[in-house]
Amino acid sequence: MNYRSLLVHLDATPANAARTQIAIALARSWGAHVTGLAPVTAAELQQFQSAAALDGHIAGTTAALLGRAEDLAQEFVLRCDAAGLPSFDAVADRAPTADSLAQQAQGADLLLMGQPDPSLPHYKQALSALEGLLLSCARPVLLIPYTHLDPVRLRRVLVAWDGSRESLRATTDALPVLKAAENVTLVHWRTDAQDSSALPHLTRVRDWLARHGVPAELRHDVTTLSVGDALLNAASDHGADLVVMGAYGHARWAERLFGGVSRTLLTSMTVPVLMSH
Repeated sequence: MNYRSLLVHLDATPANAARTQIAIALARSWGAHVTGLAPVTAAELQQFQSAAALDGHIAGTTAALLGRAEDLAQEFVLRCDAAGLPSFDAVADRAPTADSLAQQAQGADLLLMGQPDPSLPHYKQALSALEGLLLSCARPVLLIPYTHLDPVRLRRVLVAWDGSRESLRATTDALPVLKAAENVTLVHWRTDAQDSSALPHLTRVRDWLARHGVPAELRHDVTTLSVGDALLNAASDHGADLVVMGAYGHARWAERLFGGVSRTLLTSMTVPVLMSH
């Protein structure tokens, strides 16, 4: 299994240029086709249409937003061409962001997205759209922190394991990265130091990874923190280049009510995160 086709979300945020360069570098490294997708942002479309309705210019504002999406797509094509990539294309889409990305990702092995920037307008809408995408997308999603401007290194990978279907899905989806990594750590957290019930399951997963050519270090750690905070600390302590984890192992409303690892990582990630639902 290899990533042969990548899809990258294009938008008008300051992090778009770095995300584009990351997608180009990964496509070159993996010999993959890369598609840039520029959807019309639903929040902006709604805002501009509401304002335009007062003046009777809905069609004009919609066309302006689509024109900006087309400009982003064309800029992506020019950057891919300048980088000498052999296989690439770009699409400007009228569909809302989450719907557009989920549909277009069906033709890709991996979707690249940016973490929403809380300093920008429509942050809450962008975060909600990303959560919806993670729940509906049939492909793994590689999330890039909005502060991450450097190339993505994938040498040291931290796999967060909680025994869920989503956790197994993410680990399986990440196999191409795990096989190429220099160091892989499989980690599970428990609050009771005497509780070793998860250890046999962790050992089976480690053995499964080994059969796929991935020698992984196993960690069965005790924490008094929330798992989300423990995961962020572990990523820093291990010098991780990437975190692999399942997205929303519980219903999204339950995660919002009780606090959840997925939400913690979406809002506070410090390194790229590969998520699957």
